[in-house]
Amino acid sequence: MTHLTPERADQFVAIALGHVTREYPNKLDHVLAGPEAVRGPRDLHPVFYGSFDWHSCVHGYWMLAHLYRRFPAMPHASAVRALFDAHLVPDRIAGECAYLTGPATLGFERPYGWAWLLKLASELALHGTPAGRAWSAALEPLARIFAARFMAFLPLATYPIRAGVHTSTAFAVRLALDYQDKELRALLMAIARRWYGQDADCQAWEPGGDEFLSPALIEAECMRAVLPKSEFHRWFARFLPRLDQRQPATLFTPATVSDRTDGKIAHLDGLNLSRAWCWRALADFTADPADIRRTAQAHIDASLPHVGGDYMGEHWLATFAVLALD
Repeated sequence: MTHLTPERADQFVAIALGHVTREYPNKLDHVLAGPEAVRGPRDLHPVFYGSFDWHSCVHGYWMLAHLYRRFPAMPHASAVRALFDAHLVPDRIAGECAYLTGPATLGFERPYGWAWLLKLASELALHGTPAGRAWSAALEPLARIFAARFMAFLPLATYPIRAGVHTSTAFAVRLALDYQDKELRALLMAIARRWYGQDADCQAWEPGGDEFLSPALIEAECMRAVLPKSEFHRWFARFLPRLDQRQPATLFTPATVSDRTDGKIAHLDGLNLSRAWCWRALADFTADPADIRRTAQAHIDASLPHVGGDYMGEHWLATFAVLALD
């Protein structure tokens, strides 16, 4: 099984450092309420203006923070510290917060970007150094805004979104659960039970042509994080009852990526890596964990060599490689 090594981590860090402050090209999630709203990425977002889009920049920062904590002696560690010292500071975070007070921003990056921001906050909270505590404290006002938005939105979300892209509610719940807010965690777990608790015999009609998440496996990984172990065993056996027969077969077959210069088709490399993450987390709940780990490795082998290269994948795929390997 391929694992995350210090050398590979440093390679991923080098990739991220090359794009988290690269302003263009940029795909904004921005509503133009009037001509005065026509502004550039760096002006709108003083911290997360790079990486092609806001959410990719956020999870690029998460990956940098995570790998810096795991491998503080790696060659690019000083560059990560310099970036965070310059960007994860109160005045820049205040600019990110100010953006969210503008018109038509209530649905900004919901729920994917919300969840990644909370995941970044949860990672920074683990950094025990004075610098880490300063970065964490600086980010916390922005994290509290998104936690509050989850608290307001979830009771209104009658139905889950069972998608393999940014709108996935299972992925958002899974990441947001790592944020240490008792009230939010309780609501996330209650909502997940309501949305997914009765699901059974998943047919796994996937992958779609631009998915980077498995709707089936990310729901299972979400519920693994929500339910006590014995209860999850029972739920998982109902949800995917034919895994011992390697069914649904599509879940065992890495996706084919026909054009890595096409941003949507390149999502399928992310699907392979996120499936590997889920399979490795779920393996011990299956009848043949070794077979499931081999399946995870096959997905890693299909897409890990393509983390770098064309910018359509390079601006985000290393994050999903870290999820798969770590």
